[in-house]
Amino acid sequence: MSRSLTPYNRGKAAVAASTEATPRPTAPALTNAPLDYAYDGSFEGLLSVLFAVYDRKAAPNSIQPLGEVQGGLFAQPVQIDTNEATATRVWEGLVRHMDKEARTRLYHVFLSEQPDRELLIFRYADLAMRSARDISENYADDNVRRVAHIAQQMYREKHRMEAFVRFEKTSDNLFHATIDPDFDVLPLIAPHFTKRYADQRWLIFDKRRRYGLYYDLHRTDVVQFETTAPQRNTDISATVLDEREPLFKLLWQSYFDHVNIPERKNMKLHRRHIPLRYWRYLSEKQPREQRFQPIKNKKPPGQV
Repeated sequence: MSRSLTPYNRGKAAVAASTEATPRPTAPALTNAPLDYAYDGSFEGLLSVLFAVYDRKAAPNSIQPLGEVQGGLFAQPVQIDTNEATATRVWEGLVRHMDKEARTRLYHVFLSEQPDRELLIFRYADLAMRSARDISENYADDNVRRVAHIAQQMYREKHRMEAFVRFEKTSDNLFHATIDPDFDVLPLIAPHFTKRYADQRWLIFDKRRRYGLYYDLHRTDVVQFETTAPQRNTDISATVLDEREPLFKLLWQSYFDHVNIPERKNMKLHRRHIPLRYWRYLSEKQPREQRFQPIKNKKPPGQV
């Protein structure tokens, strides 16, 4: 299954006419009996399904990835093949009914892995195409409210992954990090790490979804790992780490201990800014290999 690093941005040409320059087109009426649809699980595949819905004029009862299809007693879902040209047409066509920020929210909903994400995206897009005005702030509608809420959750998870990911250096100069986010945020954090760590090779691996991002000093690619048996632990073996990596961890922990001010300790505020589930990524939150010793040569100003 292919994954895009950006919201279906493959270098396609931008839509020539702006929303203000052309009247809003009206979505076709869905006059035929509803159908169950199945697709390959990719975002491009879902866009192909949206095209098929209006082409067939049949609203979806359900939209299911192929690996999760649950057929009915008397009917099997209609399988829609992914078509790149059709997906591009749908993606670019959505800006006639919503701004780019609202369109990006739909991509974030897809990455959220919510059980009903496909139908939610359809309902939001259908509502936008049938409205005479922008719906992005119509929070009286349950679909608009849910899309906004999920997009906000995705933004928080993206921001925290960018802040809390810690790399370990291997003996072949590869910086590796293993993460386990609540949502599929790797496509969203790729631009940040590509720009910030452009001078070193790195790999960020999502152990829950079994794929990662690899940067080779030139470009960032999606990489997938096929295993014959499930792995419970994806931490790097100490035998492949750079011999200085334990020292770097110790120095960072020592720095953290010495800049800490015990008198200003506020764990309630601390946990609000850094929730407990992110502590596993932070070196300063790991058990100390050496007991902390205060710096003894610090003296008040004016004393010899």
